[in-house]
Amino acid sequence: MRYSELNPVRTRMVEDPADYRWSSYRANGLGQTDLQLTPHPVCLEIAHNAGERQGNYRQFCHATLDGEAMADMRLALHQSLPVGNSRFHAEIAQTVGERPEARPRGRPRSVGEGTVDGT
Repeated sequence: MRYSELNPVRTRMVEDPADYRWSSYRANGLGQTDLQLTPHPVCLEIAHNAGERQGNYRQFCHATLDGEAMADMRLALHQSLPVGNSRFHAEIAQTVGERPEARPRGRPRSVGEGTVDGT
């Protein structure tokens, strides 16, 4: 969520995530009503009351992501993979019946494809 909320700031589209029109930051971090959003259960669990929850969300969003975390998220987004630890990936594998892992781009090569002699 932090990555998504801060992406317009990183790309210099806006100076503050609250300034991005299509962000959920204003609802989650400032308490503005947005009838198009359903509060995420994780957001609801970060505090017992709305004011505390919004403050925690703002702190969460403004914490710095390190370069490795950013690279992991970008790779996952580009490959349509979930971001998470090994336990999270195991839960997904159990739920959908396959492991969420990076695959080579494009379709699998046919036998004999790729070189003149078929190797």
